[in-house]
Amino acid sequence: MTRVLVTNDDGIDAAGLHALARAAIARGFDVTIAAPERQSSGASASIMAGEEGGRIAVERRELEGLDDVPAFAVRGGPGLIALIAAHGAFGERFDVVLSGVNHGANVGRAILHSGTVGAALTGGLNGAWGMAVSLDVGMRPETFAWDAAAATALEVLPFLMDQEKGSVVNVNVPNTERHRGIREAPLAPFGIVQTTLSEKGDKHIRLAVEDLPKVPSPGSDAALLAEGWATVTGLESVSHRELGYRPPRAT
Repeated sequence: MTRVLVTNDDGIDAAGLHALARAAIARGFDVTIAAPERQSSGASASIMAGEEGGRIAVERRELEGLDDVPAFAVRGGPGLIALIAAHGAFGERFDVVLSGVNHGANVGRAILHSGTVGAALTGGLNGAWGMAVSLDVGMRPETFAWDAAAATALEVLPFLMDQEKGSVVNVNVPNTERHRGIREAPLAPFGIVQTTLSEKGDKHIRLAVEDLPKVPSPGSDAALLAEGWATVTGLESVSHRELGYRPPRAT
């Protein structure tokens, strides 16, 4: 049976993580959940950890609705989790690393900073198929289409597993129950949001996140996502690799 690690950067209690795990279980995969004990957005592929005497703190958890699924809260970011998973921290090596569903889109070259993408890339670097999945919730969402995003990820997964081991894709899904379809897309030159310096003092600074005023490059992941498409991008480091993705035929 295909072993799947489900992780994220929003933390072990995040709704998107649980939705992705449920979707993978429904497809018959052998699922283990391992995620940061707290929010770790922006961690990229960092392997820094909260250590105690040189040991990485790991706590077994029981998650509501996922009672029979091994779940672990880790004092470290998603990149670290994917790395230690590759070395047997949660049992036998995993075939697939599913990272998400992230709270917010990860598009453009700004994915360099994403912990969601960092986990998928680390999984790929260590021989697994890796997928980062993000939901374009915008700045002030009223509802969250977590299950729809997870279903889209599992729709793309068979295609990913037809690629060579170590292949990694980045998937973004509109925050709707039904989207226009799935399109392969290159990374935009920038992301959807930008970080600005909002406050500067003698002993501190404060960052803020704002919508980017630029219009996305036509045909890019950011542009297609804004037009209502789910997007899939092949990654090597943070550059686009043409995959030749074709949507599965309707059955």
